[in-house]
Amino acid sequence: MKIAIVGAGALGSALGGTLVEGGSEVWLINRSKPHIDAITASGLTLISSEGEKTIKVNAALNCDGIGVADLIIILVKSFHTRAAIQSALPLIGEETVVLSLQNGLGHEALLAEEIGEKRLIAGKTYVGGVMQAPGRIIAGTKGKETIIGELDGRITERILKIAETFKQAGLWLTVSENVLGTLWDKLLINVATGAVSAISGLTYGELYQIPELEQTALAAVNEAIEVARAKGIHLSISSAKDAWTLAAKGLPYTFKTSMLQSLEKGSMTEIEFVNGAVVREGKTCGILTPVNETLLACVKGIERNLLLTQKL
Repeated sequence: MKIAIVGAGALGSALGGTLVEGGSEVWLINRSKPHIDAITASGLTLISSEGEKTIKVNAALNCDGIGVADLIIILVKSFHTRAAIQSALPLIGEETVVLSLQNGLGHEALLAEEIGEKRLIAGKTYVGGVMQAPGRIIAGTKGKETIIGELDGRITERILKIAETFKQAGLWLTVSENVLGTLWDKLLINVATGAVSAISGLTYGELYQIPELEQTALAAVNEAIEVARAKGIHLSISSAKDAWTLAAKGLPYTFKTSMLQSLEKGSMTEIEFVNGAVVREGKTCGILTPVNETLLACVKGIERNLLLTQKL
């Protein structure tokens, strides 16, 4: 299978390198010239608990000249989704499938506006990656599940083919008949800690010691659960407390949410696709979401302040 990963940073490189070992032709596409140059010159090095290995993999700064792909995996930051799929149009042929493995909710709607819904499948992954240096990735793939599915819940030939490709590479992949439920389950976990951590500046360990922040988080998750149920989404997470507990499971005291990491780097967060998604979806079914609206406003205010500061 020919696979193009658009936005192949740490996570995309970890996935891509592993898929190459399973026999796929993989293209890692990233705007970072140092990362692409390092892979082109010396290969991609994956570091895990089992040691490190260097893999030969195709890498490019853009999608031009690569040809049609069987599968395109979108892994850019949420706010770059539309630009990413527009840049990937040269990769799309009659049978090309597009899969978003991004954080948050709402990417499929943006992608559908550009390429139509019939090409899309959805998914979430718990695979992790940390960029140690250009071309060198600490890869967390072992025992980490990826879940994919058709938007209408059907088990199709193309889904099964993709599942087999992942499994041949040693990746744990599950085909779901309820992928929308999977997207919402992951959203609840992101809603639980992302914004409260970003606003407070606290690590997971610090965050979980403040009852008032926990109560705020639980209220935000309860709003999201109410919206999901109103939309007929079947959730695996049954309570806000479960989402709160799962969010920190297995993480060290000093671990920071991706939203907080983004603010500390002075970059935009994915708040519009997390708490913002709850607010938007709530409006479509008449559910009020005041806690999520407040968290959204606070994070956007912090982003605005960072933007103004950087201009000074």
